[in-house]
Amino acid sequence: MEEKLRQEQGDCVKIVLFGPESTGKTTLSKQLASHYEVAWVPEYAREYLQKKWDTSKEICAYADLLPIAEGQMQLENEAVRRGGKLVICDTDLLVTKVYSEAYFDGKVADVLDKFAIENEYDLYLLTYIDTPWTPDDLRDKPHEREQMFLRFKEALEKYKRPYVVLKGDKIPRFKQAVKIIDELIKGKT
Repeated sequence: MEEKLRQEQGDCVKIVLFGPESTGKTTLSKQLASHYEVAWVPEYAREYLQKKWDTSKEICAYADLLPIAEGQMQLENEAVRRGGKLVICDTDLLVTKVYSEAYFDGKVADVLDKFAIENEYDLYLLTYIDTPWTPDDLRDKPHEREQMFLRFKEALEKYKRPYVVLKGDKIPRFKQAVKIIDELIKGKT
């Protein structure tokens, strides 16, 4: 189990989109990966949970979190192995940890907790809640956006993760992210 959650090291800069549901993470992460022509790591939980919903109309259970974490790390490690200067991740294990704490009364599997804290990224782009909430089969907290945003921000601060908050609509967020990533890449070379 531990090996499946361990992050593989590489020479690439790793960026994570981070924040509550329906704040534009997937849209922005795809735009950034396209802009830089680099690997994009999708959110494994979305595919996994949508499939579960479509087949049984069941929502996420605590038992789903470790398979989700394993799937996420497999996608990320595959992207790192392909090489390149940059990897854009739509999520990471710290997101899964935050959701586990929020939905399951603070409960987090020890192995998930360990690797959510140990795995490292160069920058987190924390998306603010000033985008319209869009309902879908998996989203369920439209009235708790501010509380969830604060949970995500507190996690970044607690674990001393480098982050910036992105606010505004798609274009300003994209421009701000590109400027920050360009500076980060320049500083690494």
